[in-house]
Amino acid sequence: MEALTVTSDSTRKIKPLVTLSFCGDVMTGRGIDQLLPHPSDPRLHEPYVRDARDYVGLAEQRNGPIHKPVDFAYIWGDALAELQRQAPDARIINLETAITTSEDYCPKGINYRMHPGNMPGLTAAAIDCCALANNHVLDWLQVGLEETLAVLTKAGIRTAGAGRTLQEAQAPAIIKVPDKGRVVVVAFGAETSGIGRDWAATAERSGINLLPDLSAATVRRIADQVRRVKKSNDIVVASLHWGGNWGYHIAREQREFAHALIDGAAIDVVHGHSSHHVKGIEVYQDRLIVYGCGDFLTDYEGIGGNEEYRDDLGLMYFPTVDAASGRLQRLVMTPTRLKHLRINSATRQEAQWLAEALNQEGKSLGTRVTLDADSHLSLHWNGR
Repeated sequence: MEALTVTSDSTRKIKPLVTLSFCGDVMTGRGIDQLLPHPSDPRLHEPYVRDARDYVGLAEQRNGPIHKPVDFAYIWGDALAELQRQAPDARIINLETAITTSEDYCPKGINYRMHPGNMPGLTAAAIDCCALANNHVLDWLQVGLEETLAVLTKAGIRTAGAGRTLQEAQAPAIIKVPDKGRVVVVAFGAETSGIGRDWAATAERSGINLLPDLSAATVRRIADQVRRVKKSNDIVVASLHWGGNWGYHIAREQREFAHALIDGAAIDVVHGHSSHHVKGIEVYQDRLIVYGCGDFLTDYEGIGGNEEYRDDLGLMYFPTVDAASGRLQRLVMTPTRLKHLRINSATRQEAQWLAEALNQEGKSLGTRVTLDADSHLSLHWNGR
């Protein structure tokens, strides 16, 4: 989308506007993988669940039968029509699943794996970039990560936040937007999300782009990396997997770090994730900060506990950014609900619940949302 501005000498000038799409955690392993045409070996190494098909069974107990196998587009459900309607210039997800046939697993209690034959389940949504700096991408160790990278590359999907070396893990994903500029994605994981230090990439070992801390020195290192790649009309997105799974509180260190990325590292959009539910949204220096996007596509449907957070409800975030300045122009959000292990449009009542949650959490962040007649949410800040 483009907007026309008029200069003082009445010369018409194009202001290029770029619309992004991102969401909460996408976890296509375990139960989701078992629905698709090429399921992995269902054996799990969890203390309570030993068969991935049990997660399908839990979802069916909650909301009724699912006729298997499903086609590859099934899992995205109503999200596909919404993506077509919003027509974002770049589609970004946090993929918390290894795509591998490896049997060498990390003994951490929960391991997510999708069979490479189910890769059309990702390409069905025309994903441009997968952020991989999270606490599940090495569930099947370095062999699984390296196969994940190879499968995604072969499918034409860019990656950020993980690599065969530290240099590759730190490298940005670059999405070209014809006639407008580029979207540059850098991705980072923090130990607070459950990532062990031994998952960090090194010069000799594959792994993720792990943040050593949230200090000013870390911001300076990120700034140096961004400075080497950022060009005119580039929008730089920092995708951050940080913090715990439950609770609305935003740690002071997280907020200061997000501000410092904008002030000192030329970051235009902060895409935060790890929380199982949506968290508050801030606009700082006219740059968007989403501290926690919540779950989006998971197999948690039949798992009880923490119902007050409504982790079955999610959002599709569609920020529109001025490519020349990096400033947020608007943010439209589409409420969703996970049911039958697929993305569904939320009901009006569910959308209202999300609006109330965002407004409650937005009070201290200077933001609020409104709900329109089509049950879309719009963000307001600085009196807008």
